[in-house]
Formats: sequence, C-alpha cells, structure tokens
Amino acid sequence: MALRIETPEGEQALSEFVLFHDRVYEYRSARWPATVPLQLPILMGQPPFASERQLKAFVAREGGEIVARAVALVDGHYIRHWNERLGHIVMFEAMPDTREAVERLMDEACRWLAERGMQAARAGSGLLEFPFVIDDYESLPPSVLRQNPAYYHCLLKDAGFETEKGWVDYKIEVTPELTARYRSALEAAIRAGFSIVAVKDADPSQRVHQFTTVWNDAFKAHWGAAPFTEDEIASLFEFFALLGGLDTSVLAYRGTEPVGVLMVTPESSEGALLKAGRTLKESEKLNWLGIGVHASARGRGVNLAMASYAYLELIKRGAKYLSYTLVLDDNWPSRRTAEKLGAKVCASYVTYRRNFRA
Repeated sequence: MALRIETPEGEQALSEFVLFHDRVYEYRSARWPATVPLQLPILMGQPPFASERQLKAFVAREGGEIVARAVALVDGHYIRHWNERLGHIVMFEAMPDTREAVERLMDEACRWLAERGMQAARAGSGLLEFPFVIDDYESLPPSVLRQNPAYYHCLLKDAGFETEKGWVDYKIEVTPELTARYRSALEAAIRAGFSIVAVKDADPSQRVHQFTTVWNDAFKAHWGAAPFTEDEIASLFEFFALLGGLDTSVLAYRGTEPVGVLMVTPESSEGALLKAGRTLKESEKLNWLGIGVHASARGRGVNLAMASYAYLELIKRGAKYLSYTLVLDDNWPSRRTAEKLGAKVCASYVTYRRNFRA
C-alpha cells in the first residue's frame, strides 16, 4: 500500500488526527482517552494556547488509514525566552512497525521547522507536552503523562532523534507517619509567617495574575520551560475547576506577597478506559503536581508546606497513593523535596532532540 504524508486541515480532519490516539492505545488494559476538547482547539489555531505559535499537523497514511502523526511547532514564547531557534514536535503517536512512515513524517515536519528558521527539533517537551516513558509501560500514569508503548524509542531514534534529557517520576504511599509529617511542615511554614491559600479561596481579581507571575519567575531558568500567559493560566484554572483542582492548587503568601504556587489536579481514574476484567490498583489512582517557589522565598520550607497542604486534602478524600510527578534527573533541589515528602522513584522518562544538518 502506498505511503503518503499529508497535512490535515479543518475540524473533521483534525478531529481524526486527535482520535488516532485511541487507535494506538487500544491495546492497553488501562488507558486515558484522547483529549479532544483540549487538543482540537489548539490545532484549530484558537487562543489562548495557539497564540504566538505556529503549528502544522502531519500524518502518515497507508491504505486510507493514519499510521503515524505529529505536530511541528514554532513556539514564539519559548524562542523569545531562551533566544534559541528550537522547534518542537508534539502530539507524536504511531502504530507498530511504522519505521519508514515515521522517518518520512519526521523529515517533513523537521523540514517545515527548518524553513521557518529552526535549527533543531525537540520531542517530549513543550506546549502541554510531556516526555516519553522508558520503563513502566503497564501502569496507568497520572492523566496528563505519556503512556507510550516501548517501540516509540526505536522509531524516534531511527528518525534521527537522540536522547537530550532524562526525567524521574515520583510516587508516595500514604502512611500515618507521612500524614503527620505533612501537618508538621504546614504548621512550620505558618509559624514562619507564610500562609497557604487554596486557589478557590484566593482573591478572584488577583489570583490569575499572581499565579502567573510567581510561576514564571520560579521556572524562568528551568530547562525547556516557556512562560505562561495570564490567559493560559486562566484557561488551566477552568480545566482544574472541572476536576476539583482549585481546592488542591494553592498560592503561598508572605504577608500579602505571593511567593509560591502549586498546581495539583486530583486523581481522575474514573475517566480511564479499562478492558474487561482490569481493575486499577490504588497505586494507579494518582494526582498530578507542578510546584514553584519564587527565588526570594526558597530554602524556607514553602515548597514542603504547599505540597503538604494539597496532599492532606487528597488524603482527606481517601487517597492511598500520591504523585510528586516528573522531575529532571539533574534537578536535585526538587528531587530532595520529593524525598522529604516520602516519595520514591517509580518510573523514568526521556526527552529527545534532532539537530538539523546545515
């Protein structure tokens, strides 16, 4: 069957692009479905996440069926922040035994990026994108993380990508000792003059601005990160609200000054798709977490207090396991925070890069 590379456009074709995800992952006994409400508007060029970004979808098709897909992304936010002519490959998925299809797909996507002045492409990082798991291919991960099959690594390396960064995932088994530790960490921060406020209780007229400002300061030197806009954070808050995440996401204040932020979405395993007879372990019912502290307040326990606040709320809801989520291999301050919270490494992930030849 003839292999061809296409660039889908329009709502129907781009919906097929998004839903291809479900064909790839239907082999899994437990999986997350395609996120059409989140990804389709981005592909359609709608704000806020498509603003100041150029995106081009590519599919490899054989016999009328999509066998691989990817989006080439020129992210103006990233380029402006890092002054680096780096493009991104996001939303990559592929069926098994598609080496030639993926090579041609990636060649076309990278050619499109190069025509726009990019000098390399990164896969597994960028716009709402997470890295590729390299060891635990069976467990259901937190809902936003990748659940890619093992063969992706061969496909990506055959397509010219090389490992750029490693990540670790952290998980915590709840115990009475840890619950007491979280209460102590929260009380210590309050005694030191900090207050921890759930996003739902923060000033509605200020919380988006404050959260955006502190998050961007905390992540301004974090590898691969690009600043969020206030419109993007407002959109994420709307998404969090649907999951109950405004109760577990927090702002930390020193007096009236915001100095810390925490994004936590509770576990949402009821949305996972399970094959007949498959039941989820308690260790698969996990939250997602992202944490940042302003440089002026680091080393004072604010990170531990924010995480403890959210974890105590999740424990009240019956959580038996908690996630600290992904941390760069070399981000030892954050890894030490994970360890202080009782977390242990449960999986490893990687981000890939393809350098363009002159």
